[in-house]
Formats: sequence, structure tokens, C-alpha cells
Amino acid sequence: MLEKIFHLKEHGTTVKTEILAGLTTFLSMAYILAVNPNILGTVMNADGVFLATAITSAVATVIMGIYANYPIGLSAGMGLNAYFAFTVCMVDLKGVEDPFRIALTAVLVEGVIFIFLTMFKFREAMINAIPMNLKYAITTGIGLFIALIGLVGAGIVVSDPSTTIALGNLRSPSVVLASVGFLIIVILSHYKVKGAVLFGILITWGLGMVAELTGWYQVVPEQKLYSLFPSFTNAFNFSALGDTAFQFNFSWAVDHFVQFLAIVFSFLFMDLFDTVGTVVGVADKANLLDKEGKLPKAGRVFMADAIGTTLGACLGTSTVTSFVESSTGVGAGGRTGLTACTTGLLFLVSIFLSPLFVAVPTFATAPALVYVGMLMFSSCKKLDFEKDIADTVSAYVTIIIMLLTYSIANGIMYGVLSWVILKVCTGKYRQITPFMLILFLLFVLRVIALITGFM
Repeated sequence: MLEKIFHLKEHGTTVKTEILAGLTTFLSMAYILAVNPNILGTVMNADGVFLATAITSAVATVIMGIYANYPIGLSAGMGLNAYFAFTVCMVDLKGVEDPFRIALTAVLVEGVIFIFLTMFKFREAMINAIPMNLKYAITTGIGLFIALIGLVGAGIVVSDPSTTIALGNLRSPSVVLASVGFLIIVILSHYKVKGAVLFGILITWGLGMVAELTGWYQVVPEQKLYSLFPSFTNAFNFSALGDTAFQFNFSWAVDHFVQFLAIVFSFLFMDLFDTVGTVVGVADKANLLDKEGKLPKAGRVFMADAIGTTLGACLGTSTVTSFVESSTGVGAGGRTGLTACTTGLLFLVSIFLSPLFVAVPTFATAPALVYVGMLMFSSCKKLDFEKDIADTVSAYVTIIIMLLTYSIANGIMYGVLSWVILKVCTGKYRQITPFMLILFLLFVLRVIALITGFM
């Protein structure tokens, strides 16, 4: 049955490997169940946001697994949730009653638009039109990007007013345990231990518990240092979903159409290119791209994403997108939709066992991100820096901008803009496909919008 649905033998994998990979992806993504309610809870009911996040993530990820057969997990996108709460609700809609209702309406409209764009194969054409060198650069850049996320989450890399970033406190339990966790994953992988990434997360978490028992790791909630031991003392409030589900405000959207359109446009741009970058990166690392560098069934991947966003708006969460942390599952051997289905089912289980999953600390998942970042960075070997200056420069700026602006979308924007401009300037404009030209014009519009403050 599973073989017929997921074609495991064709992808060179097994049920055990896929389930372990799905669990690995989930553990790497589980932080969203704590972070999303924390962020959106500033403008909404946090308990309702938790339920909306868990249910939407489960449904969207299972759709990805069964409909597209790809090992990609989906949930409320980081960055998009912060934009939802701190920019749209607190700034753009300051003074408006229940601004989250308008923001959810914008997310709903965005999701519906994406469904139509996917039906007409716009997003599929876009991902397949990106030049190969740029695709490899996206994978490489995402590798560095998720490694940076892990290093920052563990406190190994910290902000510094004089140097922008700096090395964290080497006496910190988080820094030490994350460093040890990374070495554990590397050593287990060297000896080809199945589920090395997952075991690395669990062992690091276990060492953290020991550190807490001995008093080295101090629980200080004010500094977001919580107990590493799960607590099941509080039953979850399922009725809270009523405060977030179907809380739309269409009348305001109609009365303030131009302002509403600007909000929708912003969500569209951020989600569109973040998703494309993530899907390209994860698919390349899982060897899912064909010989021409195209992604088979790309439309199904984007449809799962679009349905997830629409459902999320209905239940009460910000834009749902493909998660770059899915690469941890790929690093653990995940190659099919069974990995995604496992992750999705665990999101459902998390509703009832939320204290267990939320208790997994950031420093335990950070080593997985750093390790998988290294695996994705290996795509730099495929980059061609010799033949064409447009390919060379676009690849370079994609990687560097993605990393240093903390945004996949920004990296792709700089890559596409530089590629098209240099093709024209070097007299190779005939190599610019119609779709790359469309992407170029879309990014020009985004640059104009950013300069003018439209988004």
C-alpha cells in the first residue's frame, strides 16, 4: 500500500527511513508551535493561534505528502508571521479595531490568488525557468542561511553593535551543548547510523536535561530559558479556536481597497519567492530535480502551499509556506511524501502532547540545521564560475544577499535582477526567456515598492 502511494523503491528508500526522516523534520520545525503563538499572540488569542498552526501544518503537510509525494513540511512562515503582527497589525493598521481580522482577510485573498496562479501553472513555470547556476546558488545560499539560523538560535553567533555579529559566550550551556550536538551528528553520520540527525537532536536534548538537573543550565523564563522537561499539568483550551477561526473583515477591505491591496501584495511577494527558494533547495538536495533541472509535479507542490495558506487564514494563522527545515529530513534520508505525512501526523499529535514537543530546546535542533546546511552548501561544487559573467555574478549575489539580509526572497531578487541586466549588457539578451523577463519586471516592481514605502 505505502509502496503504491509513495514509490519508495523507486526513490531508494524504506518505510523506516522515511518515518525517521519525518520525525527529524518535525523536531526541527516544532519550534513554530511555540514561536508562532508567541508572535501572533501579541494581536490575537495565542491559544487559538497554536491550534490553528498545528491543524493547518498537519493538513498542508499531509497534502504535500500524498498529492505531491515530496518530503517537504509546511507551517506558518517565519518572517511572514512577524510581518503580519508587527508591521501590518501594529503599524499599517494602527488604530483600527481588531487589525488581525483584516490581516487574516489579506492572507485568505493571497491564498486564493496562489491557488489560481498554480492552476494556470504560473509558479511551476517560474521555478522551471530559473537558470541552473542560479538554482545551485539558491541551494548553496539556503545551506548557509539555515546554518546561520541554527548558530543564532544556539547563541554561537550573536549580534554586536561594533562588528554587527560576533562569537557568543563559550561558557553558555546552549553554546556548548549545540557544539557537542553537532559533533555527535557528524560522528554518527560518519558511521552511517540511520537517523543520525534525529538521534543528534534527542541526545543533545537529553544532555540539556542533565545540565538542568546539575544546575549548569538555569531556568530563567524572563530570558526565554525554559525548563527542558515537559510539563503536562495544563489541559489545552480547544475552545480558543473560536477566537481566531473565520475572523475576517471584508467590509474594511472594500472600503480601503488600495491599502488592503498593498497588504495583499506584500504577503504575495514575500511568500512567492521564499517558497520557490525553499522548494528548489530542498528538491535539489534530495535529487528530485530532473536532468534539465526542472521539478516534476511542481504544480502539486505549490498547490499544497496555496491550500495551506487559505486554510491557515480560515483557522487563524499567518501565511503557510514550505519550511527550509525540511532539509533536515532530507539529510536523514527522506525522499518521498511518506516523510511529509509522518511530519503532518506528528503536528496533529502535538495538539494533545504540545508540552512534549514545545520542550525541545533550540540548542538541540540547531546542530541539525548547521549539519544539513553543510550538506546543502555542497551544491557549490556544481556552480560554474568560468563561462558566463551573468551566471557567475547572479550566483554570487544570490548567496551573499540571502545570507546577510536573512531572507531567501531578497537573495533570489538580487540574483534575477543581476542575471537579466548582465545578459543585456554583455549582448546575450537573446538568452533571456520570456519568463525570466517577467520575473525581472516583478522584482523591479518590488524594488520600486520598497523604495516608495508601498510595501
